[in-house]
Amino acid sequence: MRRADEEEEEEEEPLKLIRRYVTPDRRYLKLGGSLLRMPGRQRSEFLRKLGQAAGEISPRELDTLLGRGWRERKTAAWLIAVAGRSEFRERLGELLLASEGPYAGQAYCVALATFGTAADADLLGAYLDRYLPRPDLYYDQTAALGALLLLDARLGADHATRFLAPGGLWQRWIDGPPSKDRVPADSCREFIGRLCAFADESAKHCTTRGTV
Repeated sequence: MRRADEEEEEEEEPLKLIRRYVTPDRRYLKLGGSLLRMPGRQRSEFLRKLGQAAGEISPRELDTLLGRGWRERKTAAWLIAVAGRSEFRERLGELLLASEGPYAGQAYCVALATFGTAADADLLGAYLDRYLPRPDLYYDQTAALGALLLLDARLGADHATRFLAPGGLWQRWIDGPPSKDRVPADSCREFIGRLCAFADESAKHCTTRGTV
């Protein structure tokens, strides 16, 4: 009987985490480009609550969310970015490279960009090395390139240069079938930069920021 109770409790815990951190106000849907379309006052309130949640959730709880579906992983990645929990760097890099599901990859890129180190640039470069040669796969190449360009600007580095050379991997991916939106590389960087700015704004409300 005790074993059955323990199993039921183990199954209930992730559901509690989802109800607390993922689904309030449909948070998982609003993280990303939707923030750009949100009215200023509404966005400020949303980011305030996100920052508070990032300060409340524990590393173990984040790990639980990262082990579930795209909604949980996307939300967890944003909470990690806001709290500056760089100890999740390798885990996020692995999830990004695996690309096991949709919608969460952009959030991984935002988190790596907010960490802001050469190690994060290496993880983004590894992703581009794997997926730019696959023009048939329209995954998170634009987000990864944007994040890498943003890191280059902050670090004074040139990790993205080899991808953007004429006739290089980026151009061949853009030109390859199927047809894609021809988004300029600078626009990719600007987009990820705006999302990182939202993470930074939210971090002002995170009580654990700078202590993790």
